[in-house]
Parts: sequence; structure tokens; C-alpha cells
Amino acid sequence: MTSTAPVRVGTADPWLPDPLPADVDAALAAVRTWPDHLRPGAGATAALWSTLATLAAHDLAVARAVEPHLDALAILEQAWSPAGDERTWGVFAAEGPGVRLDATRHPDGPAEDDGEHAWRLTGTKPWCSLADRLDAAMVTAHLPDGTRRLFAVDLADAGVTLVDQPWAARGLSEIPSTPVAFDDVPATAVGAPGWYLERPGFWWGGIGVAACWYGGAVALGRTLWRHATTTDDRLVAMHLGAVDVALADARRALAEAARVVDGTLDLGLPGTLLAKRVRATVARTCEDVLTRVGHALGPAPLALDAEHAKRVADLQVYVRQQHAERDDASLGTTVAARERAPW
Repeated sequence: MTSTAPVRVGTADPWLPDPLPADVDAALAAVRTWPDHLRPGAGATAALWSTLATLAAHDLAVARAVEPHLDALAILEQAWSPAGDERTWGVFAAEGPGVRLDATRHPDGPAEDDGEHAWRLTGTKPWCSLADRLDAAMVTAHLPDGTRRLFAVDLADAGVTLVDQPWAARGLSEIPSTPVAFDDVPATAVGAPGWYLERPGFWWGGIGVAACWYGGAVALGRTLWRHATTTDDRLVAMHLGAVDVALADARRALAEAARVVDGTLDLGLPGTLLAKRVRATVARTCEDVLTRVGHALGPAPLALDAEHAKRVADLQVYVRQQHAERDDASLGTTVAARERAPW
């Protein structure tokens, strides 16, 4: 089985470009004209997540470039349904110590104006992936009253400057995520203050990231499977069996979540709990697969197989978007706050 074989999350077949993008630049060129149905909650969520997983099994960097673009388009549709926007988008919503991005209204505009370019952004935003190659971005910024709001910005504006910071990562090396400085950059508000985090789509997007992790783990599982077909080593078979169980668990979690997002299954759970649970399940699967494939195959493919070594390094970096025990604690807090146990 090749890495380009579809990775199915649910019963729906993924929509796949033909051929799959060869690299990040090819992916950014292609996504400008991809179909509009690749949005969560529109009835084809399983197809969307299957597409992301298939891209990730092909090349995690490609999936890492595509996922936030599709998430940004979903945000735009939820906010104001733009038509025919063929720009490439990123989503810059992280915060970091020592840096801050502030939003103020244009000094010459009406006090309550939220029209195009009615705001100005000034400050520094950390973790801005591919800011040097994207056309535009969704950016969260602090308001004078202490709340935060989402804004759309043109990354080609003269006030946008990439901060010169070394990007030392060996994994996802094609996706530099360095800070960006904004100097009085025109911005358009997207949704009301707090809307970005409060909308259901925030949690749907978080599960889309987990679909990418899942695809990366599938690619490593396929490498182990190919090796297992050439040996009668019982330890290799043991690890393959455990990987099969872990990947099946992750797939079921994603498939169930896709039905919930599309409204065909009601688990009686809030989106926050569903997303935290699915992300934790998939992240644990990835860590288990990384460990078992490493134990089964030893050091040789890490040292001699560039494609395998890249996949391992990429997944190790990408899955760290799940904050391990901190996110487990967040999930536990959410469960404990419920009036009754969710199982």
C-alpha cells in the first residue's frame, strides 16, 4: 500500500486532488481553487478530514500548509460568506510571553465602524506559520477593553514584517512558524469580540488538526506493515497488532466526531468535550505508533531512509500542538464540571 492511498476517516470517500501536491509550494498554489464543500459541518466533514489525513499520509508538511487555509475559509463563511476568494490564508491565533498584538479603530473612522479596514493592528504575533508565503491571515488581537477579536489582514501590507528568528526544527522544516511584527496594519474585523473562540467551528477546526496527525501515524503504520510482510519476527507482528488497534481507535473517534459535527449523531456532549477527547485520543495514538514503529524497525530507517526519517520528525513536531498532560488536565476539568458522568 502506498502513501498516496486514501485514508478514510468515515464512510465518505475523500475528495483528492490528482496528483497530490508534491510539496508546500505546490499545495499553496493548488488550494486556491479547491471545491467549497471542504468545510466542517456542511455534511461532508468525514470527506474533509479524510482529505486532510490522506494529504498527511502523503506528506505532513503539505497537510500542515493546507489545514489552516481550509480552516480560515470556514471561518470566513461562518462570519460573512465571501465568494470567490482565491487568496491563500493562514490562522495566527497563538499567544506568547513577551509579545502582544493590539487592535485599535482607525482614528479617522466612526467610533462604531466595523467595515473593511476599520481597524489597525500594532505589535508582534508569535507562531505565524508560512507568513512569508501566504497572501492573507486570520489574526487574533487584543482590544482596548481587554477582550480579544479576530481580524483579517493582508500579509503583503508594508507594515507587516517577519521577525528574524532562527527556525531550528528538523521536523516540518518547510513550515517556519516565526513571529511577525505589525506596524499600523489595516485590518477587517471578523465576528464580534470573543466570537472566534466561542463559535462551534473553533472546536471543529481543532479536530481537523487531529485528522492530520492521524494521517501521519497511518503513514508510519504502513511502513511497519510493509516490513512485517517480509519477516516472521513475532515482535514485529506484536507491534503491528498494537498499531492496528491504536489506529482503529483513532479512526473511530474521528468518524464519530464527523457525524456529530454534521448533525447526524447526537452524543449529548458539548463541542469542547468532544474535541478535547478526540484530540487526546489521536495524539495518544500518534505517540504509541511512533514508539512501536521505532522499536520494531530499529535505527536503520531513521538513519538511511530519508522519507521515513522525515515522517517521524514531522509527526513528532506536529503532534506537540497537543499539550500532553496539560490538555489531559483540561479535558478532566471539563468532564468534572458536568452534572453527570458522560459515560
